[in-house]
Parts: sequence; structure tokens; C-alpha cells
Amino acid sequence: MTNKSRGAITAKDKTAPAEKTNLHPRNPHRGRYDFKQLIAASPELAAFVSPNVYGDESIDFADPAAVKALNRALLSVVYGIKEWDIPAQYLCPPIPGRADHLHFLADLLADSNGGVIPRGDSIRVLDIGVGANCVYPLIGHRVYGWQFIGTDIDAAAIANAQKIVDANGLSDAITLRLQASPAMIFNGVVKPDEVFDLSMCNPPFHASLAEARSGTQRKWKNLGVEANKKKIPVLNFGGQSMELCCEGGEEAFVCRMVEESARIPGSCMWFTTLISKSASLPGVYRAIKYAGALANKTIEMAQGQKKSRIVAWTFLDEKQQQAWRLARWK
Repeated sequence: MTNKSRGAITAKDKTAPAEKTNLHPRNPHRGRYDFKQLIAASPELAAFVSPNVYGDESIDFADPAAVKALNRALLSVVYGIKEWDIPAQYLCPPIPGRADHLHFLADLLADSNGGVIPRGDSIRVLDIGVGANCVYPLIGHRVYGWQFIGTDIDAAAIANAQKIVDANGLSDAITLRLQASPAMIFNGVVKPDEVFDLSMCNPPFHASLAEARSGTQRKWKNLGVEANKKKIPVLNFGGQSMELCCEGGEEAFVCRMVEESARIPGSCMWFTTLISKSASLPGVYRAIKYAGALANKTIEMAQGQKKSRIVAWTFLDEKQQQAWRLARWK
């Protein structure tokens, strides 16, 4: 019996999607990757490129080294970041998803500005958990011209992110701060009288390493990766335990963030965080209501099979938001 008669799908049966329509309309990664252009910018990527089931050039997204090589090429070609690297075992996030997050945050600010996205260095963004990769500040500054403060509890991650910033001449646009207390989020890194138009976070969403490994197994099973043919990564695209896990998981971390935000209500126009698990939402909404926020929004996102959302809240009423815009936004 042939594979075809067993019902297996061959390359001839498949048609590669021309565009990733679930990504944000402004996301430059909606189309197929131009590997010729990417390899020209980053020749090391060539070693990881081969035909996929559609017969198109692609990489093995289960291989952290391949993902890192693709990231380096994308950052160079699309965003002009010529020097970028991360140490082994640090989180290597997919660039299209990180770009999507930022574009939706730009829309959030536009909603408060008559539909116009505020751009330039008057917009200040606080990135909680910037990581060794520093991807959010790099993309956000290149696309929108925003200024970023990136914080992290990992000194090695901050050191690597600083190397990236310095190597690309971005020290005037991106500032990095070590959060000395893992139990704190805003306290200790937000200075007195300092204000931000946005805070953003991609929180650790697992409660333990065991849960993280289980999630990775489910992901690759859903993608059709057979364990007997491919060694499944222990964790998604690498990642230190503090990047992936915290006590109580995503919900506990975000609820702590909401509680701290209520102590500095005038320091940020919109506090925001990514929420990976829909089960976390009821607890987060309760925390926002209890904290006394005057408004909150939920922005749905989807990348491939993964669905997530941004939850945003503010302690400013409409008049205060208008005064904020007039005083700060060009």
C-alpha cells in the first residue's frame, strides 16, 4: 500500500499559503520569507534552509539554532539591526509574533489619539522582562521611533541586551535596567516622577519547568512532529527557567503586576501585558477591577495555531488622557 492510498498528504496535495493573514496588517512578515535576500544578509542561515512539504524553502522551526539564524537575518534585512546574538539556552522568540505585539500596541495608542499612531522619541515604553534578545525595543524603535526602558531580573540577560544595543548604536533610544528584586515588577526600576505612555510585558506563563516541557510536547505533537523521527526540544526555542516559569504561572505574575501598577497610577497611560492562556483572564480581570482601574481592553491576536491576547488597563479618565496627549505627544 502506498502513502497516497493510506491517506497521507503529499507535497502535490498541498498549497503553500501566500500570506499569513492572521498577522497584523502592518506586519511586514505576512508574506513568504525571501530566503535569497535573507541569506545574502546573513550567510550562516543557508545551512538551515531546505525544501518543506510545499516544496518551498524553509527552516526547521523545532531547531533553536535555525530559529536564531532566521531571527538574525530578519532583524538585519527588515529592521537594520546588523549585530544581534544571544547566549545558548536563552529565549529565541519568533520575530513575526513580537512585531505583531508591537503593532497592536501602536493601535492601542492610536485609539487614544484620534486614530493616529503617535511616533517618535516623545513616546516612552517600559518593557518588563526585556530578555537577552532585546527584540521588543529593537523593533519598536526601528518601526515607530519610540524610546524604550527595558528591565529584567537576570543580570546576564541585561548584559547581553546591552551588547546588542551598543553594537547597533542605539544607546540613546534604549536604556536597560536590572530589577534587583525578583519579587518586584515596577518598584525599583520606575524612578520617581518618571512616566511612560505604555508598559508592556510577555510574562513567564508556566508555573513550573515540568509544565513548560509538557506544553512543548503538546505543541510539536500538534504540528505533526513525530518523536521517533525528530528529537523534540526540551523547551520552546530555548529559554532560562526564569523566562518561562514563575510561582503561580502567568496569572499570578500578572495579578502581581496589576497590584503594583495601582501604586503608581499616574506613571503610565496604558499598562499592558500579553496573556497566553485564556484560563488566566478571569483572575486578571478581577485583579484589574479590584485595583481600581478606570478602563481596560482586551486585544485578540493569533500567530499560526497559537492564540493569545493583550490585556490593557489605565487609571486615567478621558480628561486625564487628553491632558496627557496634549502635554507629551507630538
